[in-house]
Amino acid sequence: MQFISSVIFATLFASAVSSAALAEGDVAKGANQFKKCGACHAIDKPINKVGPHVMGVVGRKVGAIEGYSYSADLKAMGEAGKLWDESLLDQYLENPKKIAPKGKMSFGGIKKPEDRADLLAYLKSVSAPAP
Repeated sequence: MQFISSVIFATLFASAVSSAALAEGDVAKGANQFKKCGACHAIDKPINKVGPHVMGVVGRKVGAIEGYSYSADLKAMGEAGKLWDESLLDQYLENPKKIAPKGKMSFGGIKKPEDRADLLAYLKSVSAPAP
């Protein structure tokens, strides 16, 4: 019985460790993932393109970039105090229309959790606030 408990514990522990590693993401792979985003979002300059720049996006208030015309739902989220934390960004990157049905983003989303984790790792790595 003790052997079975040890095997179950070891399996659960290994699963938790691999999930945690996956959740952290790979910055280099995330930089590659961002290439899809770069056509519409600047990350190295505080300029808006088709979409708002994403400098300092992690932890930023939703709908907060001056000079960008956000959809009503993203404005409302910002007015309600919502922040682009990792959880909200992950949900948005998976399916933008689920979070902001009236949003302008036409991108269908990133379905693979590991790809989103990589992109989030990259966004966090370059998330110094915009000047």
